[in-house]
Amino acid sequence: MSSSLLLSNIHIVTKTEIIERGFVGLRDGKIDYISTSPPTGNYEKVYISRENFYLLPGMIDIHIHGGYGADMMDATPEAMNTLADHLPSEGTTSFLATTITQNHQEIEHALKNVALWKPDNEKQAGSQAQCLGIHLEGPFISKDKAGAQPAQWIKQPDLPLFEKWLHASEQLIQIVTFAPEEDTDFAFLSMLQEKNIIPSIGHTNADHAMIERAAKHGARHVTHLYNAMSSFQHREPSAAGAALTNEKLFTELITDGIHSHPLSVKLAYLAKGSERLIMITDSMRAKGLGEGTYEFGGQTVTVRGEQALLADGTLAGSILRMKDGVKQMRQVTHCGWTEIAKMTSTNAASQLGLEDQLGSIEVGKLADLVIWDDSGELMMTICRGQIVFEKRRQMTDEHH
Repeated sequence: MSSSLLLSNIHIVTKTEIIERGFVGLRDGKIDYISTSPPTGNYEKVYISRENFYLLPGMIDIHIHGGYGADMMDATPEAMNTLADHLPSEGTTSFLATTITQNHQEIEHALKNVALWKPDNEKQAGSQAQCLGIHLEGPFISKDKAGAQPAQWIKQPDLPLFEKWLHASEQLIQIVTFAPEEDTDFAFLSMLQEKNIIPSIGHTNADHAMIERAAKHGARHVTHLYNAMSSFQHREPSAAGAALTNEKLFTELITDGIHSHPLSVKLAYLAKGSERLIMITDSMRAKGLGEGTYEFGGQTVTVRGEQALLADGTLAGSILRMKDGVKQMRQVTHCGWTEIAKMTSTNAASQLGLEDQLGSIEVGKLADLVIWDDSGELMMTICRGQIVFEKRRQMTDEHH
């Protein structure tokens, strides 16, 4: 594997500007050079962009259950490797493995598996997407807004049980989705804050006043806006209305054109702006496999077209790839690449407290990058300075 790579003649999307026809040097897994002029030092490989290509930070999917035949709840290293191996093909360079509501033992088993597998994943940096930790979705949610979460395992927040799970995960839990109306006196919310874990409002039937109270007590994130939450009404804005209007809340959004109508996506973009939206897939194991019958959380899911459905017609996660979510977002909102970088990378890195390593193109940060053409096609994914996915070869061995 090359330990150094120069990207040249490429539009560089930074936090503050788009540097046209610039140069980015990658060495030993990090970004070591950004300029409009070529570097004086040598790089082992040079990638010359011959078209209007844009360089963005690698995408971070903070809410993904599975894909390509694997699910985090399979609780095997093979499942995690399958996911991590395939994600760069959709532009995802890092992710949070996301649970689903199950019995206590199965959740604990899945958490332990991620903790045991993660060192292996770190050794594979440069050849697969990196797992940044775990998103615990359920079981501390509302039965009224279970969505595809199996209702029989849903329960009120249980602090000792969560402590046990956190220990089993080796402190890898980064986000917890919970329903604030189920959290008496916000004791669970307070516990999450003390442990520096992101409390995320989701699968909730709360009214807007309850959401506002939770935000005042430290909730700062919303799980898949619009889905599995009390819906906006003009006399009771509910959870969706509070999520759209509270400036403290970062809000996840599934942009597959199915979980949210394009007009609802546009509304979220107008209300929250690119500064507070985080694009996710919420994908399950059927992603990348086509139509058929699959398992999700012990339930049978049928994939027809682009929809994954339970027997009663409930949406059961998505089969969305991040790169397709980007296409949809650009089409619906007409946003630019600067905004896409924020919604697919910068905001997630900021929420996770990793903005010093990930989320933007800056010298010293990890070389997790994606290259898009001007029509929105993903051309290349780079993990820790190594090309992991490439749509068509444009490499040259020229040296500078």
